Amino acid sequence: MVRKKVVIALGGNAIQSGLATAEAQQKALESTASQLVTFIENGFNIIISHGNGPQVGNILLQQKAADSEKNPAMPLDTCGAMSQGMIGYWMQNAMEKALREKGIFKNVVTIVTRVVVDPQDTAFANPTKPIGPFYSEEEAKRIMEENHASFKEDAGRGWRRVVPSPQPVNIVEHSVISSLVEDGNIVISVGGGGIPVIDTGDGFKGVEAVIDKDFASEKLAELVDADALLILTAVDHVYVDFNKPSKRQLKEVSVAEMKQYIDEHQFAPGSMLPKVEAAITFAETAPGRKTIITSLDQALNALEGKAGTTVSLHESLAGNRL
Repeated sequence: MVRKKVVIALGGNAIQSGLATAEAQQKALESTASQLVTFIENGFNIIISHGNGPQVGNILLQQKAADSEKNPAMPLDTCGAMSQGMIGYWMQNAMEKALREKGIFKNVVTIVTRVVVDPQDTAFANPTKPIGPFYSEEEAKRIMEENHASFKEDAGRGWRRVVPSPQPVNIVEHSVISSLVEDGNIVISVGGGGIPVIDTGDGFKGVEAVIDKDFASEKLAELVDADALLILTAVDHVYVDFNKPSKRQLKEVSVAEMKQYIDEHQFAPGSMLPKVEAAITFAETAPGRKTIITSLDQALNALEGKAGTTVSLHESLAGNRL
């Protein structure tokens, strides 16, 4: 039996839905893992990716609080690596516990993943992604003068640092990830969108940026030749005319239709729009590939064509069981 390969991109609510304590987040991941194990039971090989927004934000706060000449704060790319290792460790424990409860014995491994970006990406000239704590205007301007960081006022709540959000062009560890999955291992990778690096010719160097988790997951799915990209979020379907009386859920949608909805500004930037754009990109990479956007609760049903929003090149192929 050929096992289908699926990249599962977890939303932030799968990790932190309440308190930010280690115990609370590990508890949330145990609940998530118990649902992910059903994919293994149903014959899928899975690669798990995840967000890290709240976690890396807390790490940045901790770095700021402890910053001194003898104990300097770590840069953003290193904080991203910290969050990958932390969440990966929690997820490994949660998955292995859930597997053992089902009598399944598989290796679970986390790959600290570097994602290559183009140093000429226009995002570097226009930082837009807010990260870390809020500052007063006076504090923000002082920091900007001292280290040339970019800050912007954020919806009346204070000033926040903004960093570039470039597009992923390659994933350094993709061949290792692919080999591990082919051997039947469960792999956790591209956490938080991966650690953004540039290829200097002599090696890779981290940059101060944040890669969108859904775009990085799409690039990984493409590079490992996955059969499907499963983007999990807080809703069961993608909707058009959201929050209007004419609100309508999308079930089986072609790439062409989705592009039309984008032109109509149906999807919120920074929320559903990047998920839809990632869905389109993966579906366009090869005939038969599909992206499914749904909630964790409906994930397995969605892979069976019974739930969620499925995006493929041709609508007639969208809802077929994977």
